[in-house]
Amino acid sequence: MEKKTKYNFGEKHLYYKILNRVLDPELGIGVADMGLIYDVKVDKKGFAHVVMTLTSMGCPLAPDIAADIDSIMRTTKGVKDVDIEVVWDPPWTPDKMKPEIKEMLFGC
Repeated sequence: MEKKTKYNFGEKHLYYKILNRVLDPELGIGVADMGLIYDVKVDKKGFAHVVMTLTSMGCPLAPDIAADIDSIMRTTKGVKDVDIEVVWDPPWTPDKMKPEIKEMLFGC
């Protein structure tokens, strides 16, 4: 039987706040506010799993964004190791942005 990993969900909002310090290089907006972070979990052993997407599959800055996410998570108290999973489903759309960011960029 597979042992279930216990995650600290109480601090999830904190991890999103920390990840938001990583900026989208084109727009200068935090990746969490952009809606690029789909999930963040940190287990009791300090293993962080970040599920994210990018605005496009061909993003030339994808390695830089992932490296910044890895770096900032590793400086977070209690995090010892980081795994970043880039997914394309569901695809990113502007609807995933925080409403105030979407309004600032598109006026809607």
